This record gives sequence, C-alpha cells and structure tokens, in this order.
Amino acid sequence: MLPKDDSCPTRPSLLERLKDTENQQSWEEFNAVYGPLIRGFALKAGCTETEADEVTQETMAAAAQHLPEFRYDPKRCSFKTWLLNLSRWRVTDQLRKRLPLAPRPASSDASEEGTRTAIIDRVPDPAGVELEKLWDGEWRETLLQQASARVKAQVDLKRWQIFDLYVLKGWKPREVARALGVNVGWVYLTKHRVGRLLKQELRNLEATLL
Repeated sequence: MLPKDDSCPTRPSLLERLKDTENQQSWEEFNAVYGPLIRGFALKAGCTETEADEVTQETMAAAAQHLPEFRYDPKRCSFKTWLLNLSRWRVTDQLRKRLPLAPRPASSDASEEGTRTAIIDRVPDPAGVELEKLWDGEWRETLLQQASARVKAQVDLKRWQIFDLYVLKGWKPREVARALGVNVGWVYLTKHRVGRLLKQELRNLEATLL
C-alpha cells in the first residue's frame, strides 16, 4: 500500500527563494507542482474548466503578491493551509459570480422582506462540499504524481508496467503476470522494489521540493 501521510512540510528555503519574484526557476518549479494541485482542487469543488483556470491564475498571482509577508511557522500556519485559504477564496468568488444581481424591490414591505433570502446567501456554502478534504486529496495526488514520474525515469519499462498495473491500477498479480509475460514471483518482487523507490521519492519531495 502507498503511504497516505499528507503532512508535506514545506521547505523554508524554497519559500525564501519564492519571495524573490524575479527568481524565474523557483517560480517555474512552484507552478509545475502547485498549478495542477490548485486546478484539480477547483474542478472538484464545482468549478468549470474556465473557472478553474481563473482560480489557478488568480491564486498564483495572489501567492506571488503575498509570499513576502508569509512567515514559515508550521506550528501556527503551514504553507499547505495558507495556500488552501488563497485557493478557497478564489473558488468561492467563482461560484458567487454565477448568480445574477438581485433587483431591489419597488416597495419595502417589512413582512415581505422578512421572507426574502439574500441572493448571496443562496450561493452553495463551500464548507458544504468539504473543501479541506478535497484539498488534502489533491495534495496527496500531486505528491504521488511527482514521485511516480521520478521513479518511472529510474526503472525499465517492464518493471514500471508491472508496478503500475498491480499497485496503481489494482490488477491481480496473476493478471499482471499473464498480460506482461512474467511469473507471479517477479510481480511481487517488482512491487517491493519499485514501491520502496516510490516511498523514498515521496520522502524526498516532502523534504526538498515542497
């Protein structure tokens, strides 16, 4: 089984480098990791493709603007939570934009006004879709994708196919062995060896990239 630890401590040195908005390499690294994370989060929160693109762009812009103010202190607020808040606010904005402005009534009868619901209150509550859980899921998926890409570059194609079918896609060992022309023992051995590499890359990501 793949680890589900989502603590993902953010490396302070990377945050320091990102505070320099002219550091192109660091921002490209940041965009490559967190852009898909933010976009996937927005889509699962109910945004359309276009809205998710806007959420991603606006969140990235906000991160660039506010990172100089950010102080890395995991005990008070982790970078993961900080970025979640930036993304959640942009998702909420996109959902609110869908609603037309409510026309003001010609007369202001008190009893009638008491039964009206402000149009802004009819926007789906983002907390209702458990955005933090969605964010955690996207966070783990981002780590797994990054780590998998690194491991895939380290092993031969056959070993990666075995691991992908057995562990990531959930095939039975005998099905994998039959499909790829190997014995079942080799399937188990490959799972162990490639899985160990994947766990190591996940730890490396947590310690260096993120």
